[in-house]
Amino acid sequence: MARHHRRQGGPELDVRAAYAAHGPELYRFALRQLGDGGAAQDVVQEVFLRAWRSAGAYDPQLASLRTWLFAIARNVVVDEARRFAVRPWQRTLTEVTETDAPAVVAIDEALVDAWVVEEALRRIGEEHRAAIVQTHLRGRPHAEVAAEFGIPVGTLRSRVFYGLKALRLAMEEMGVEP
Repeated sequence: MARHHRRQGGPELDVRAAYAAHGPELYRFALRQLGDGGAAQDVVQEVFLRAWRSAGAYDPQLASLRTWLFAIARNVVVDEARRFAVRPWQRTLTEVTETDAPAVVAIDEALVDAWVVEEALRRIGEEHRAAIVQTHLRGRPHAEVAAEFGIPVGTLRSRVFYGLKALRLAMEEMGVEP
């Protein structure tokens, strides 16, 4: 397997350097999700294989390498969890009890989701970002936020609507399903 993969007209993705920088953290993430050391190793291997294969799709202007790799890891972990659900006999190492698994998965998925949303929010306009953060993330009433911004409520609602569309597009461009 080649060490580098060149994006057309873009920078090289050094898979070895990426693995050295992010491999252990991705392994811990997968291990917490799946509770299986062998499966976690498989996840990390699959993440870097997918990253190498789709290096041309990686755009550092859209997301950091770490965010991109964790988005891939999240998808691979979901695939693995589904595989375990369909074929539970394939799980050979440490088992995670069904009562423990959802809490651990929810915490780590929430953390990865937060990184992805934060990265996507950086990619949209300031007015849209402020409207979404204040109304959706902080849960403030539209009338209160509109008054603070000095705009009509309808304008704020419009900014939220178009901001969410822009956020969804930014996440899709990052390779993440919103």
